[in-house]
Amino acid sequence: MDTSRYNSEDVGSQMKAVIHDRYGPPEVLHLEDVERPVPKDDEVLIRIHASTVSRSDCALRAGEPFFSRFLTGLPRPRQRILGGDYAGVVEETGGAVTDFKVGDSVFGMKPWKFGGHAEFMCMQQSGPIALMPAGATFDEAAAVPDGAILSLNCLRPGKVRSGQSVLVFGASGSMGTAGVQLSKALDTHVTAVCRRKDFDLVRSLGADDVIDHTQEDFTKNGKTYDVIFDSVGKQLFRGCKDSLKPGGVYLPTDGLRNLMLTAWTSRIGNRRVVFDIPPKFTKKDMLFLKGLMEAGKYRAVIDRRYPLEQVVEATRYVELHEKVGNVVLTIGSGINA
Repeated sequence: MDTSRYNSEDVGSQMKAVIHDRYGPPEVLHLEDVERPVPKDDEVLIRIHASTVSRSDCALRAGEPFFSRFLTGLPRPRQRILGGDYAGVVEETGGAVTDFKVGDSVFGMKPWKFGGHAEFMCMQQSGPIALMPAGATFDEAAAVPDGAILSLNCLRPGKVRSGQSVLVFGASGSMGTAGVQLSKALDTHVTAVCRRKDFDLVRSLGADDVIDHTQEDFTKNGKTYDVIFDSVGKQLFRGCKDSLKPGGVYLPTDGLRNLMLTAWTSRIGNRRVVFDIPPKFTKKDMLFLKGLMEAGKYRAVIDRRYPLEQVVEATRYVELHEKVGNVVLTIGSGINA
């Protein structure tokens, strides 16, 4: 990637952004000068200081699965700038904005339209955006929304509640570390399934028990749970069914087959698949997460940080499927402000 022209200071109405004009490997991503967005009446213009590279970013860039291109664009992607998570400072406000002012530090998500892999983006004040938690850095704030909100979209429909036993499979990933913390905040007994090297991490997040998935198959150890949350989409309901207590629920994170199973198991049997899509992204959830962080009940987990111009390297690392928590892109100055 040519970075010779990269500068965190904007020039005129231009900004730097990571662009992908076609589907393909990480190398299709490139830094380019594009027009800076202009906020509408109900929007704020945010100078981005941090974003993330997520599983969703990788799938959208690759155009996989192929049928997703009917939604994201055939033959080329409609959304050229990826990045759902963001943390930054309000640079400008539209005439109708009352919730934020210039200079506010904010964080949140921009679902469906994205745009976080750039120096600036616009966001509706009514969307999933909130003032940053007290004491949080930009990179910490940016590392929270994607995994946490997607996990909430699984745990809430599953009606996870105090006193239950919850197993989180893939507990060291973005959604997994969120799932462990959110389940613990609900006063459940949490079993984390991950690699042995991540045991200390997931215990520090609240896990009561840990299982090394390379040494033990939780579906064959005879233990049962009220909830199994598959945060990485590697399990199947038929394999997990016997590990659920009567009345237990299996919470997947992807797979069209799970839509059919949701309908089927709601009528037959005493163990259910709950898969509620599309996910919902709200300001209420951002405020909820802000409150958890300020109360010391939720923290960001960051594996690596890359500057914006190293987005290809960051993406390659995410696609190794070995990251712990989140991979953050830092943009311009103010990373730890």
